[in-house]
Amino acid sequence: MTHPTLLVIAHGSRDPRHAATVHALTERVRAERPGLRVETAFLEFNAPSVPRVLERLAAQGEGEIVALPLLLTRAFHAKTDIPSVLREARTRLPGLRVRQADVLGPSPLLNATLERRLREAGVRPGDVPRTGLVLAAAGSSDPEAIAVIAEIARELRHTGWCAVRPAFASASLPRTEDAVRALRAEGVDRVAVAPYVIAPGRLPDRIAAGAEAAGADVVADVLGPAPELARLLLDRFDEARVPVGASLSA
Repeated sequence: MTHPTLLVIAHGSRDPRHAATVHALTERVRAERPGLRVETAFLEFNAPSVPRVLERLAAQGEGEIVALPLLLTRAFHAKTDIPSVLREARTRLPGLRVRQADVLGPSPLLNATLERRLREAGVRPGDVPRTGLVLAAAGSSDPEAIAVIAEIARELRHTGWCAVRPAFASASLPRTEDAVRALRAEGVDRVAVAPYVIAPGRLPDRIAAGAEAAGADVVADVLGPAPELARLLLDRFDEARVPVGASLSA
């Protein structure tokens, strides 16, 4: 089977750390699967844009593209923005076959990335039973996306944490600082905050500031270019490129 090109579509940010993290992640994906062409595009704020990259790929003779949203939930960008951009590209570039892959979450590999970042921040296995966890997402007005975060928090509760609460940096409540304080009010001795966000930027900074203001004991880093996240991108790519019922080895 001929590999299509993987086009990773990130949201973009005015914060230069965002694009740098996205590029570091796509570099890790390339290293995980040599020979696979991996391109990066952004919806806004950063270059190159999605239309420009698709035009370049079409001009270079690439025939099939898997467009992978670098998003953790199926909210507005995954349901509306990206499909609209891809529809316009298909109309302008009829020789280019573009398939949209699924969003990244939920996934055990994302949970494993969270655990990695918490360990790096100082949480040890023996700490978990007496530690409350705040799962801090970017936030969304989409009920489906909020429900997914709440379900992930419930799943994490069964992995040994004494309590787990979801929180959001925008659009939804509670805020990170409120979730930390609620855990303290319940008598939780130690509180860790895990940003459920891929790259640095304004919203992750808001999560960290809220955690600090409320006196969280541990604040993990964003998910970033972790090996588990790179493997997840490749999993979503493989799922999108193989027709239902077909085999990867066909």
